[in-house]
Amino acid sequence: MRFFSAAEIDGLLTFPALVDALGAAFRGDIVTPVRHHHEVARPDATGTLLLMPAWTGPEISPAYLGTKVATVYPGNASKGLPSVMGTYLLMDGATGKPLAALDGTRLTLWRTAAASALASRMLERPDSKRMLMVGAGALSPFLVKAHRSVRNFEDVAIWARRPEAAAEVVAELAADGIAARVAEDLEAEARQADLISCATLSREPIVQGRWLKRTAHLDLVGAFNMAMREADDEALQRAHVFVDTEAALHEGGDVAVAIKAGAYRAEQVAGTLTGLCRGEYETAAERDDVTLFKSVGTALEDLAAAILVWQLAN
Repeated sequence: MRFFSAAEIDGLLTFPALVDALGAAFRGDIVTPVRHHHEVARPDATGTLLLMPAWTGPEISPAYLGTKVATVYPGNASKGLPSVMGTYLLMDGATGKPLAALDGTRLTLWRTAAASALASRMLERPDSKRMLMVGAGALSPFLVKAHRSVRNFEDVAIWARRPEAAAEVVAELAADGIAARVAEDLEAEARQADLISCATLSREPIVQGRWLKRTAHLDLVGAFNMAMREADDEALQRAHVFVDTEAALHEGGDVAVAIKAGAYRAEQVAGTLTGLCRGEYETAAERDDVTLFKSVGTALEDLAAAILVWQLAN
């Protein structure tokens, strides 16, 4: 059995290839049972243990089976550790033989960003020029790179509660040849942005619906539990809302929180990423209004990313 480190995953994956692989996976036949979600009580803050299995359907060959074991510890930032960590086990779907163990933390960063880019490729207007990244955690540079792989942005701004954290992301992107700048005034930047991507652990809405341009696309990736919010109710009401899976209707922040509070109805959700990939909705070129994508993550994405790493290495 082979182990793939974070560096090896970085050396094999590219966002154009991964976005396409995820698109094929959402169109295809992959079984994704309900993931196990366990709260882990700790003195400082409650952690979360996730078990996320998935496997290819009987018509797909070669067959694969995989499971991600992930932990989410919001307090890790103060300890210099990622809030999300894990390991992915990829197996031969025909025999169950273990093929590889992959750095699940890195795989999650890649697939999460690629899923957002996949959605924006279909929902965001092709002529988008200004991107605002809200949040400066580990996922931030991945989201910038992923979205840049599907749109030609002329301006990329990074906003964070701590400007020095945003500056660190700007420097990291610069090392990869990507020009970005620190955003100082969140409202002013949001009002001008064509794409706003949020990856935070905020417990209160950061982005206000009244700020959004008529043709803006809002990408909500953080706020992974019912105590978190990145966008307010007005943002949901103004937008055509799409979710990665129907799990977003009852778990994760934003959409599920608004539904539970009675501020938004599940019937108002326009559709899922599967439906987008299967051509069931209008394309971005046909839209002239606010769109919103809420991601809570799915084992389908992990399996598709792990298979791509395995195939590229072999």
